[in-house]
Amino acid sequence: MSDLVDIEVLRQRVGIKWARAGAGVLPGWIADMDFPVPEPVQAVLRRAAEGDLGYPAWEDRPDRNPLQEAFADRMRELYDLALDPDDVYVFTELIQVLQIVLQLMTRPGDAVAMHTPAYPPFLKTLEDMGRRLVPIPMIEGADGWTFDAERMAKDIHENDCRALILVNPNNPTGHMFDSAELSAIAEIAGRHDLFVISDEIHSELTHERRRHLPIASLGAEIAGRTVTLNSASKAFNLAGLRCCVAHVGDSRVRAALAAQPPLMYGQVSALSVLATCTAWREGAEWLAQTRRVLTENRDLVAESLPPGIRFHRPEASYLAWLDCRALELGQDPAAFFLEQAKVRLLPGPDFGPGGAGFARLNFATFRPVLEDMLGRLHTAVEKHVNR
Repeated sequence: MSDLVDIEVLRQRVGIKWARAGAGVLPGWIADMDFPVPEPVQAVLRRAAEGDLGYPAWEDRPDRNPLQEAFADRMRELYDLALDPDDVYVFTELIQVLQIVLQLMTRPGDAVAMHTPAYPPFLKTLEDMGRRLVPIPMIEGADGWTFDAERMAKDIHENDCRALILVNPNNPTGHMFDSAELSAIAEIAGRHDLFVISDEIHSELTHERRRHLPIASLGAEIAGRTVTLNSASKAFNLAGLRCCVAHVGDSRVRAALAAQPPLMYGQVSALSVLATCTAWREGAEWLAQTRRVLTENRDLVAESLPPGIRFHRPEASYLAWLDCRALELGQDPAAFFLEQAKVRLLPGPDFGPGGAGFARLNFATFRPVLEDMLGRLHTAVEKHVNR
């Protein structure tokens, strides 16, 4: 990724990240990267646009999408995890799958457990659908984030939870759940007959050669109660194409889906399938380079944050969960930084319990942009401290 970048060119982008940043504001909020998509993806989309945009060859087999094989191949390649392609379903985005599964498998008033602070659209989904959040607090330690498995089991039991939403790697903390943590989660899910919706969309953006562990890889019992969600949208910067996959290991969920009209939830576009398959099969070099840049950016954030802001270097993804409580900026430090630094961050309170006093920074941008952003934060904090 070149460090040569014209911020005014970035400001002309039509995507939401820059288009809604505001005049003179640097956007570090929504989880899009600023980097160009992989060249093989650009090339295949250009060829498609110049050629045939008719019905795709797989149109007459809505039960057999090329992404089913492509995802199964990728899980075997990355994690040595064998999946039946027939159990892979293709949707437009993770929120859609979450809502479909909750609609089919739970009722209004049912309790759903999830680690908090949590991805805001997941919290809003539970609220909109009338499901009751049972928070599993993320706990800060000297070396990062974890959770209390005993408290989790107790709260799930006392609230008669029906389901667990697992976000791994975690958003916003960047924590990657390790084997011991996932084993504890799997045991609790089995003991209380939970079905698990595992969002693993950030799993390929790991740092320092860390290796993601899908919860479904821990054994047949947990695999048989898990719906695993993934997409190329984060790792390859393709969110606007609206395409994701869900491996439905839980036979109860498969049966519920089979009982629905086959096109009730719509279909993804031929271009999104083409781009995703190409990213997974030809994007390894681009992804490796992007991960190196993200690790460098992560370390720059760690070295350049103003005094009074703490964070643990994320083990995956490009999101920094900034603890600003010592600066006494109130519940929502993002509002302060937008006004005083012209840097847009995501407000911590939007992430639910545990979010007050925090803000989330997206550092997936070109180094000069990130340096400018961090410099603005530094200046704003200095003025605040010395006021």
